[in-house]
Amino acid sequence: MARSLRPDLAAIAEMIPEGARVLDVGCGDGQLLEHLKTTRQVDGHGLELSQQNVNACVARGLAVIQGDADADLHEYPSQVFDVVILSQTIQATRNPRAVLDHLLRIGRRTAVSLPNFGHWRVRLSLALNGRMPRTRALDYPWYDTPNIHLCTIADFTALAAEAGADIERALALRADGRTHPMRSDAWGPNSFAEGAIFLLKPRQPL
Repeated sequence: MARSLRPDLAAIAEMIPEGARVLDVGCGDGQLLEHLKTTRQVDGHGLELSQQNVNACVARGLAVIQGDADADLHEYPSQVFDVVILSQTIQATRNPRAVLDHLLRIGRRTAVSLPNFGHWRVRLSLALNGRMPRTRALDYPWYDTPNIHLCTIADFTALAAEAGADIERALALRADGRTHPMRSDAWGPNSFAEGAIFLLKPRQPL
């Protein structure tokens, strides 16, 4: 591809099996889907809120439709995709728990990336300045941000457990864009990682 992938997208791409049936929710302009079609020969589909981005995806020959993660995921049948992707989007949804429930229902695996509001720079900025922090990962003023449900890595792991998901893989995302494996219950990444990537699967009943 002409453009390099965003670090969290590159990490997600490494998790996708060859030839998988993939749904990318909030797929943007289709960069990840195009990469997966080229390098993994996936059967890729996308759901995207912005009509401009949908047009860009279609121009790239991608199967992307306009839709809202909060409103439209219920229309997808259960277990129809091998992997469902939600990158840097869950914090912008109105009902993250309901969205995650649908992702786990629709896909055999779910890949989620998110910014970490527990990063030490965020904590320090809030403590020293008494105002909502702005970082590279969360670079919006509080009154003009798409991020309406900010969470920490620990918050998301708790949500995943509550939703009945097992964490198969967890990666911490560093400020330099590098990733490294982490234990989902480790305290360090919750303070020092700028973001995280999780590969989830629905928990099997006992």
